[in-house]
Order: sequence, then C-alpha cells, then structure tokens
Amino acid sequence: MGNYYIRASRFFLPNGIEDEGYLAVNEGKFGAYLKELPDGNEPILDYSGLWIAPGLVDTHIHGFMGHDVMDNDFEGIKEMSKGLLSCGVTSFLPTTLTSDIETLNQVSQTIGNHYQEVQGAKIRGIFFEGPFFTEEHKGAQNPIFFQDPNLETFHHWQELSKGLIRKIAIAPEREGAIEFTKEVTKEGVAVALAHSSATYEQAKSAVLSGASIFVHTYNGMSGLNHREPGMVGAALTTKGTVAELICDGQHVHPAAVEIVILAKTPDNVALVTDCMRAGGMPEGNYTLGEFPVEVKNGAARLKENGSLAGSVLKLFDAVKNICDWDIATIEEAIRMASIVPAKSCHIENDCGSLKAGHDADFLVIDPYLNLLETYLDGKSVYKNAN
Repeated sequence: MGNYYIRASRFFLPNGIEDEGYLAVNEGKFGAYLKELPDGNEPILDYSGLWIAPGLVDTHIHGFMGHDVMDNDFEGIKEMSKGLLSCGVTSFLPTTLTSDIETLNQVSQTIGNHYQEVQGAKIRGIFFEGPFFTEEHKGAQNPIFFQDPNLETFHHWQELSKGLIRKIAIAPEREGAIEFTKEVTKEGVAVALAHSSATYEQAKSAVLSGASIFVHTYNGMSGLNHREPGMVGAALTTKGTVAELICDGQHVHPAAVEIVILAKTPDNVALVTDCMRAGGMPEGNYTLGEFPVEVKNGAARLKENGSLAGSVLKLFDAVKNICDWDIATIEEAIRMASIVPAKSCHIENDCGSLKAGHDADFLVIDPYLNLLETYLDGKSVYKNAN
C-alpha cells in the first residue's frame, strides 16, 4: 500500500489522545489525523475497536535473542533488530559496555559501517555506557577498564561510528568530567550520569555543565540520604533532566518508581530495558561482557556476587507494568517509552510519535494492552500469533 488511512478507536497522537478517526499514511510516512474520512479512493486499514500507538524507542539496550552489542558481530545486531519488533520497539540505540579501548573502537566502527542494514527496529544512534565510571557502583561493568573522561578518545569513537554516538554515560566525580560534559554537549551528544559515587553537589555540577540524563535511576549510583541526597537526590530534583527507569519489578520497587514519576512528571521519565543477550531467550546461563550471568525467575544476575546484570525486560512489558502498578495512565506510559526517550537523545525528529512527516512506525494494541501488530514505514512487520 502506498497511500492509505488507518481507522481505529484510539490514537496516541503527539498532542494527546483522540478517539475514533483516521490517520493518513503516505508512502511510508505519517500524514494528517482526521475525524472524518475525506472523499477519495485511498484504501482503509480498519482497526476499529483497537488503538494505534507510536513505535517504542529503547535508548538503553545491550542485547536480545542471544546476541550482544559487544560481540562485535553485526549479523547478531541484525537479529536483535528483528527480535525487538515483538517488543513494540521500532527504534533503538545499541548500547556498549565498559571494555578496552580497542574493542570499543571495533564496535563503534562495525555499527557505523553497517547500521543501515538492519531490517527490524531502526538504529538511531549508539549509547556508550562506559568506560568513564567509578568502582563502588560498578554493577556489571568491568572496573579494570575504568578511566577518566577523555575527549580525544571519545572523538575517535565518534569518527569511527560516523557520528552515531547520541549518548554517553560518565561518573561526574571523575577528573575532567565537567570539561568533558561541556564540550560533548556542545557537539549535540547527550551526557548521562551513571555508575557513580558522586555527591549531590558533584552530580548537580555536571547537570549545570550540560548533563541531562540519569541512567537506570537508583541502580549504579549513590543513594538518597536526608543529609547527603546523592545522585538519586540529584535525579529527583534537577530541572530539565530525564530519569531512566527499568520497570521490570526487579531493579526498582513500584513505590520507588512512583516517587520518580511524581517528582519528575512523566514528561521527564524514560522507560528503558537495559536488556542483555538473554532477553527473549529461556532462563539459564549467559554472559554479559566477560561476566558469567544466570537468568532465573525473570532476573539476570552475576554469578560471582548476585548483582543484577542488566535485565531480560521487553519494553512493551515495562509499559504494561507501569499501568498494572497503577502508577501512570496508558498514555503516560507510552510517552515514557517513546517520545521521552527519543527527546532525551535528540532523535525526536526521527521517531517516537505519530507526527506527520515521520516514518510510519506504529503499534496496534488492544484495550487490554496486548501488542497485536508492529509496523515499520507503513508495512506490517510483526504479528502476535497468540
């Protein structure tokens, strides 16, 4: 179909929900939303009784379907891309782990050379998670490779990736972090704060220098204390920043999720998965980077100490969890998994909403929050068989 109209009972549009109507799709791009069907012969894609939502945007994901970004195997990333369609994800940022410089060079170059070859969820950039971290809150990052932020090193990665790095995470207490943040944000890259023992003041200084995202809030950061608010306190109180949340019920208690959403409002909370290679796979033994991981009872944990090692969360399930916990409306939950993460990484002009002119990447869901179908460029690419 070149040009057609989608008929549905609800549309999650950029400016709010509209019930009953028609959304134009023209040559794979969204057109106008209309209450009444205009005269003409364009076909109608009839989803009466169902809802149309923007494709979801996962800006923090390491792996899926047995593959990991750090394998440096683009065939594996292509399989990730296809698999993510079943999660409602139509755009994503392949996410690195802390490693040696040469490995990160190779991963940057591989993605930069091949990112347009994916046939599923679209690669909209790269998220560099590390190696500019500190040890106390290392999580599943390898401290052997931790170092101070280095602009020359970053620019080399950016050159190898052909400018694809959209987000990079650092610990704000490391030497040179403030200067690094100022320069990198000038270049249009989002600086995120993560895996850090920073004080509230150190985190706030980084935000005043341009840092704008708190990575998997609560996890991998200094906690909230009434006399030293720490990184969590900075995440809750700094204006204009976005707090990531992993809403799998393992990383963050629902009440703690609600605290963040109340403090930040849904427009400043990004749902992410931090998913590792075991996502979409049976429970058992896997690896994250060089670390052995056991996946059991819905959680991925390092074998050596039981620490959480990413997740096996699907982003559409995070949306459902938020609603099941009665923390946010379905409209708010979808925004937190689509346009908010897109804006946080400056890719909102490419994805994250049913906006006229954008690629027609959208989801068909029912009122019980079941994902029925995923579309890319106006074509159906995944159907739920259940």
